[in-house]
Amino acid sequence: MDDKLDGIATFVQVVEAGSFAVAAERLNLTRSAVGKIIARLEARLGTRLLQRTTRAQNLTEDGQAYYDCCVRALAELDAAEVMLEGGRQQPRGRLRVSLPIAFGHLCAAPVLMELARQHPGLSVDMSFSDRRVDLIEEGFDLALRIGELRDSSSLSARRLGLQYMSIGASPAYIARHGMPTQLHELEAHATIAYSRAGVAAPWDMRDDAGHTTRVRIQPQLSTDDVQMIATAAIAGFGLARMPSWLLARYVKTGELVTVKGRCSQAPQDIHVVWPTTRYMPSKTRFAIDALVAAIPALLDD
Repeated sequence: MDDKLDGIATFVQVVEAGSFAVAAERLNLTRSAVGKIIARLEARLGTRLLQRTTRAQNLTEDGQAYYDCCVRALAELDAAEVMLEGGRQQPRGRLRVSLPIAFGHLCAAPVLMELARQHPGLSVDMSFSDRRVDLIEEGFDLALRIGELRDSSSLSARRLGLQYMSIGASPAYIARHGMPTQLHELEAHATIAYSRAGVAAPWDMRDDAGHTTRVRIQPQLSTDDVQMIATAAIAGFGLARMPSWLLARYVKTGELVTVKGRCSQAPQDIHVVWPTTRYMPSKTRFAIDALVAAIPALLDD
């Protein structure tokens, strides 16, 4: 007797991914293997579920009706598994997490690695990107978000703290060029800037009275990688504006000194977000609790 569930999850993934190739990558299968699974499913059901051309794939009428039923069935199965899992003390299974590159490497990844060390049944898959991923479409259990949190009825969130921006430089650079004490003095210094698409982000700074001033900078170096900004500052290329938690790491080692602390116009919220579900898997709950316990202290510097 054929397994009634055989191929259903693959079919749903193909529909939601929009292509066999993307679905295959998410399922860690070859494209041909995914094609064979769908072909067997269609043969078993005696109907075509997908109309495939060289440029696109679309659900047939039967395919749309079957897809809607499959999604509901899989959601019920997930809810049943999570309900049973609720009584377990140890998280198990695969946890997929999307992390911003620098903050993820230096702050979040050590927390998640320690969680995996404590719970051998938990497999943690970390993806590093500053791109804002779609958790549901791309199959992530959790993500860390820095900045404005867009409202979404499909996502839940917990705030981890605030990211401030500070200015630092190497001790050797300061020895050569002096320590600026006023915001307008920053304009006379070499700078390293954060840039996107070749455009350097302005330095909107808050003075001691709380007023905002835009500092005019002419950076010799610019990059879209905050870790590279810190590396260039250590190498003596000039003043660098970077997250306060990142600067604090190198101040402790003596590689950088603080020029202006927490001087950005407005700090950015940091959240951990996850798809809203009726029942939260223990793997997700354990990871959220670990991040909430560890991350705020890292942001206090």
